[in-house]
Amino acid sequence: MRDYVKDYLEKYKDCAFVPFDKLERFMKEVLMASGVPKADAEIVADVLIESDKRGIDSHGIGRLKPIYIDRIDKGILNPITKIDIIREENATAVLDGNNGMGHVVSHKAMQMAIAKAKKYGIAMTVVRNSTHYGIAGYYATMATKEDLIGITGTNARPSIAPTFSIENMLGTNPLTVGIPTNDEFPFVLDCATSVSQRGKIEVYARENKEIPSGWVIGEKGESLTNANEILKDLTEGKAALAPLGGIGEDGAGYKGYGYATVVEILSAALQDGSYLKALNGKDEKGNAIKYPLGHFFIAIDPAFFMGRETFKRISSAILNDLRNSRKAPGEDRIFTAGEKEWESYKIRKKYGCPVPKSLQKVILDLSERFGLQDSWSF
Repeated sequence: MRDYVKDYLEKYKDCAFVPFDKLERFMKEVLMASGVPKADAEIVADVLIESDKRGIDSHGIGRLKPIYIDRIDKGILNPITKIDIIREENATAVLDGNNGMGHVVSHKAMQMAIAKAKKYGIAMTVVRNSTHYGIAGYYATMATKEDLIGITGTNARPSIAPTFSIENMLGTNPLTVGIPTNDEFPFVLDCATSVSQRGKIEVYARENKEIPSGWVIGEKGESLTNANEILKDLTEGKAALAPLGGIGEDGAGYKGYGYATVVEILSAALQDGSYLKALNGKDEKGNAIKYPLGHFFIAIDPAFFMGRETFKRISSAILNDLRNSRKAPGEDRIFTAGEKEWESYKIRKKYGCPVPKSLQKVILDLSERFGLQDSWSF
């Protein structure tokens, strides 16, 4: 049987390990020092640390500075989030985030969807003029914690090229579903509609590793692998991420392209929001501008169908049957969505979150800049 703890410690042997609460407190303090109100900073830090807890290193503390603090510094992200409710009906609502912290308006939007679903069975809220909202799975599990089904998606700055194109048009556009079960953890399918998201390439770049062939397409239709060059080329429009399925049609890349388009439409058309190239964060002269992203949130209460317990019982039975199916030669375990994240959580709760040397420097620089008193062992 594979020793996942041993594998974890070996994979991150060059990292420092930091407890959840220390990282979360640090992120909250940095956000507050950047002008984010305390209550909002707590929401943002909670979303970010949840990513690190689940082993999603691309969307946790590693994004604190480049995605949030740097954008606040540039004036393209408002630290104070003003939320306007543009329209509200029994089971629906349209919110405007006014280019504030995406986590804050999204937290409110999913709370509204959950409350409405408990009253009407199913509800959907949408958001416009928002910003990056962290891991989509956070909002889906807001619903599963209430024994509801949670669905969310968001558009993003152009990164994915349509099948047979080399131009980055669509965002990585996750379509995320959370389902409550009788297991220790919910089913959570949280992934981009591209082969890989930009954040994962950022992780490869920090580690000076090449990405696998087929993830990114260049201007001549070739597959690119240099992570640092790719991040630069993506920003300049000289490269694009391949949709799920990969470059061209041989791997069914049109499926990822189609799902990314669905998310783009639901993140813009229902709320009269921005889309595609309007989300590239640059004006005509190349100056940085705001990213007016859109999101959607759906909550479904199984109590309005055949009951929550019936739903969870059958969901768990399906998932258990999948995990107990015949294993491929050499494999000792079959996972369902959300299970690996649960395993990561259990290990990281004991040993701490891994912080690579490149990120250690960022933490120390932020601590010095804002005069924070946290003591670090690195």
